[in-house]
Amino acid sequence: MLLSTVRFPASYDLVWSLALGVVALGFVAVVVLVVVNVVRARRNGISPLTSQVDIAARLLQSRALQPDRSLDDRLVELDDLAARGVISTDEHREARAAVLRGDRS
Repeated sequence: MLLSTVRFPASYDLVWSLALGVVALGFVAVVVLVVVNVVRARRNGISPLTSQVDIAARLLQSRALQPDRSLDDRLVELDDLAARGVISTDEHREARAAVLRGDRS
């Protein structure tokens, strides 16, 4: 039996046309999403090709992963800065008050 003699139902063309349309629409949606993400990444100063490494490096350099220091450690550090003259007496007083209030800065 030759392929040319096989008859397909009339709805066969419609089904394949719809399937092709859905695949094409999905492809266009993926392309649009990729472009939008690349533009957003570049606006935020991140290279889309190295974004995972960039974000990991920024996180490691931030204080987000550092353990919280105790109140005593923070006060000792402020006293040391004042003793070495790095901060003034007024700055020491303000910073000490902020630590005692619980400010994280």
